[in-house]
Amino acid sequence: MQPSLIRRQLGGLVPPKIASPTLLSAGQGADLSPLVDFYSKLPKGSAPTSSARGIKARIFTGKNASASPIVITALALFGLGYTIDYQMHLKHHKNHAH
Repeated sequence: MQPSLIRRQLGGLVPPKIASPTLLSAGQGADLSPLVDFYSKLPKGSAPTSSARGIKARIFTGKNASASPIVITALALFGLGYTIDYQMHLKHHKNHAH
């Protein structure tokens, strides 16, 4: 791949360089106003706790944590697999014991 193509694809991932070392060493603080405005709009403090929703929160975490969904899923897959085996193969040999 061409270096320019890689640079173009990664352009959205890498933030633009707002403050350069020459700007900081020159002492021009007024040119950093976009950077100051950006950081002043960010939320302050710790992140809010997310409310417990979904299957993981209801079953696998909290005071009602249980492994029963995993066991039920394993048994259901075994039952489904045995049913398919029986219908495809085993019922044909049921009455033909050798």
